[in-house]
Amino acid sequence: MSATLPTPAGATTAAATATLVPPPLAAPPARPDKRRVTVRPAVRFRSSRPDLVLCLLILAAIVLVQGWNIQNYPTLSDDEGTYLAQAWAIQQGEGLAHYTYWYDHPPLGWMQIAVLTWVPSLIAPESMTVAGMRLAMLLVSAVSAVLVYVLARRLWLPRWAAGLAMALFGLSPLSVVLQREIFLDNLAVMWMLLAFGLAASPNRHLWHHFGAGLAAATAVLTKETMLVVLPALLVTMWRHSHHDTRKFAVTGAITGCALIGFSYPLFALLKGELWPGAGHVSLWDGITYQMSRPGSGFLLEEGTGSHGVLDSWLYYDTVLPLGGLAGAALLLCTLRWSVTARALAGPALALAVLTVVALRPSGYLPAMYVIQALPFLALVLAGGAASVAHAVLRKGRPLPRLVPLRRAAAALLAAAALVYVVPRWYEGDRTAMTADANAPYRAAARWMAANVPDPAATRVLTDDALWLDLVHAGYEPGLGAIWFYKADLDPAVARTLPGGWRDVDYVVASPTVRRDARDLPTVRDALTHSAPVAVFGEGEDRIEIRKTRTTDGAEAR
Repeated sequence: MSATLPTPAGATTAAATATLVPPPLAAPPARPDKRRVTVRPAVRFRSSRPDLVLCLLILAAIVLVQGWNIQNYPTLSDDEGTYLAQAWAIQQGEGLAHYTYWYDHPPLGWMQIAVLTWVPSLIAPESMTVAGMRLAMLLVSAVSAVLVYVLARRLWLPRWAAGLAMALFGLSPLSVVLQREIFLDNLAVMWMLLAFGLAASPNRHLWHHFGAGLAAATAVLTKETMLVVLPALLVTMWRHSHHDTRKFAVTGAITGCALIGFSYPLFALLKGELWPGAGHVSLWDGITYQMSRPGSGFLLEEGTGSHGVLDSWLYYDTVLPLGGLAGAALLLCTLRWSVTARALAGPALALAVLTVVALRPSGYLPAMYVIQALPFLALVLAGGAASVAHAVLRKGRPLPRLVPLRRAAAALLAAAALVYVVPRWYEGDRTAMTADANAPYRAAARWMAANVPDPAATRVLTDDALWLDLVHAGYEPGLGAIWFYKADLDPAVARTLPGGWRDVDYVVASPTVRRDARDLPTVRDALTHSAPVAVFGEGEDRIEIRKTRTTDGAEAR
């Protein structure tokens, strides 16, 4: 017989209830979600004062370094003169080129140059020369540098890494030299960076993606080799678009790109110049020429033209090209578990595609090709640096007592990078800011303006780097000042020279003219049957002014 303790009234019912209702079951432990996506807050560039200050400081440095001595270095190139002369022809209402337009490139590129140089040429027409109009490229470089910073932040790089990418893009000696020049590639890079920035927009508006397609098509119509970068743009858009509207975004971008892109063949079709025919140029012939150009050999094989181009790139800078490739390799190797690598998948893919195209043994590799890779090299190199910094300094690692050691290691790595990079960049940028490579061109232009009695009745073979200087000095455009290639390759010009070299009065024999004359019979004969009357500069870079007839009409020997 067991004893029981008395309970207060109502306690029995409560106790019974407590014993009848089982306690709630414990929730099972949550299983880790392997599909978890890291979401970072969008960087609002316009409202972020630290971003604005950092970007403006780096931009000021870029404009100063690239603008200082821009007219004197590097040496004027025939390509620069060609694009500017075609822009001048548009400004003058002479058509799409200063000679017959033959669909070598889409004309949109030099149309943009015509817009950029319109105001200075209107104020001071004599300033419409290659050296003077290089200043217009500063605006393109500045816009592109800002777009690199904005894109880096939209791809989730930390502020310091975005600043590093911008500095790499704008201050590398290789960038300083090539971005100063009037090249279509610089304009195309600006438009492609805008396309990437819109594709990675944190707002994810459909019109942003449509605008990315329009900007990408503009880049391709500015320099058609940008076509190979479009897959990387689609990767960036796919990763940064909202999953609910992703298909609409990609469709809109492709539609916008196609609408602008097909305007070029439509233009040729409406002019009756889409296909080859008697008595006219054609888009098909232009494409065939570009695709059938003799290859310059394998990039990594000694003695080939491509290897010589690579040597010229590495002469100016090894940090950005080789470091960028190393950064791309690091990002691709860590793509599976690195958020930074996944965010930079688009630029890394663009760099990979451009590298593969450059490595084609049968392809033609021009010196300005690397311009298209510069922003992607800068972004992936900065991204690789950010990945290394995160691996060394990330929080939550075991052994917190090693935090000072990790910080010291990071500081040591940064110091070593600065010690390696700064002296090399200092020398390269100092050369660009102090050297005068164009004194022979200026002297030759002055001589031709001052020592020829009747420029309007004189025929001169010259490269396009000096063509506009001669036009401003009074030589007849096209038939008096003759771009030397056209004497043999343009039937309209050849018909005005029935006597060949005998109808030419002077040859301004620049390095480009002397190099390419072996494949141009009229130019070769003019050089052979002429004598120098003035020489400016020394060695291979000299410019000779050669006269083909003496004052009494006899042949110069």
